[in-house]
Amino acid sequence: EVQLVESGGGLVQPGGSLRLSCVASGFTFSSSGMSWVRQAPGKGLEWVSSIYSHISNSYYADSVKDRFTISTDNAKSTLFLQMNSLKSEDTAVYYCAKENGYGALDAWGQGTLVTVSS
Repeated sequence: EVQLVESGGGLVQPGGSLRLSCVASGFTFSSSGMSWVRQAPGKGLEWVSSIYSHISNSYYADSVKDRFTISTDNAKSTLFLQMNSLKSEDTAVYYCAKENGYGALDAWGQGTLVTVSS
């Protein structure tokens, strides 16, 4: 059974930093594409970032580029999202998700809430 468990969310002031983690199990993490997707209050899902560690590629939405960094620890089957220079508009529930090899997300975590506020 595929499981994804996020942690690391919380309340942070504008300009601050947080690091989200997602521990994965039930599939071959090191050869899977992984993504972060967020949902702001009252809004739809927004793709944030994806990583394909087996080919050393990562991608970012324009809204987070140069502020967020996605990474993995394949030995621990863990996905990270380092978020710096946080803005109020980054407030959202952040989900990690696994890709199925065809570009679709076929498993999701329960989400972790990030609130950026003074």
